[in-house]
Amino acid sequence: MGAKGAMLGILLAAGVASAQEVSFDDIRPILQARCVMCHSGEAAPLGLRLTSLDELLKGSANREVVKRGDPAGSELVRRLRGISQPRMPMTGPPFLGDEEIALFEAWISGGLKPGDQSASAKLAPAPLQRPSAGQPVTYAHVAPIFASRCVKCHSANGLMGSAPEGLLLNSYAGVFDRDERLRVVPGRSAASELVRRIRGQSRPQMPFDGPPFLSEEEIQLIVDWIDQGALDAEGRAAPSLAGSKVRLQGVLGPGWTLDSLPLVVGPGTRIDKSPREGDYVEVRGRLDGEGRVLVERIRRR
Repeated sequence: MGAKGAMLGILLAAGVASAQEVSFDDIRPILQARCVMCHSGEAAPLGLRLTSLDELLKGSANREVVKRGDPAGSELVRRLRGISQPRMPMTGPPFLGDEEIALFEAWISGGLKPGDQSASAKLAPAPLQRPSAGQPVTYAHVAPIFASRCVKCHSANGLMGSAPEGLLLNSYAGVFDRDERLRVVPGRSAASELVRRIRGQSRPQMPFDGPPFLSEEEIQLIVDWIDQGALDAEGRAAPSLAGSKVRLQGVLGPGWTLDSLPLVVGPGTRIDKSPREGDYVEVRGRLDGEGRVLVERIRRR
């Protein structure tokens, strides 16, 4: 079976009779759920905005992204399939399924039909989703925040090239990579560099393209996710991270605290530049089995 035959089979399985029936209305929900979180507004990568049919057809600063009647030659499809890199959406894996990609291919093959709504009708990013009452916050709830504000830089092929300081925020596994150091401490948001960065306790405050920075609602959702154990999208527990390196910044408080976070300072701790209460300091150390920060070095900055 050729590519067209395979696409037709997928469309039939999805309840779509032919490519000629597919319009922008059919792909609009996919764009809203998976794409416009990044591709909207002034910060859209390469100026590619996917919030309306008109904007999609304009393409990016480099090129058009859809070619009427030619899905194989359309950069949008090539990105969705991973033929061109980086593969889209940046939040994958999981990426779009075969049925979803087939809808884009069918829409292009069928002539880019506009659908019932105006070509200038705007798509808004999906609203922030919190779990239902009694259910935990999972990675699925916070991933859209990372995708819309962080992934443009913190991915393997982001706007700054490689991810700054090796931090990948386009997957759950990337969040917990600890080759460089750990940024999320399950159960301990105050000990998580990620939280301290988005709050501005560690500098520079993130996202780097702020202001505006994250809203209080977005920050609280990330805090709740971490404090509830930083569960993956299926609600499974985070891996054991004892012994991981951490690097935190903040204001030194009484009794060896960092913005009220208790620190474990012992005889082997190196203390540089005579830090005092109220000083802005950097702390380097490791986590113990209870998520406490065992300080190896603290210095005034």
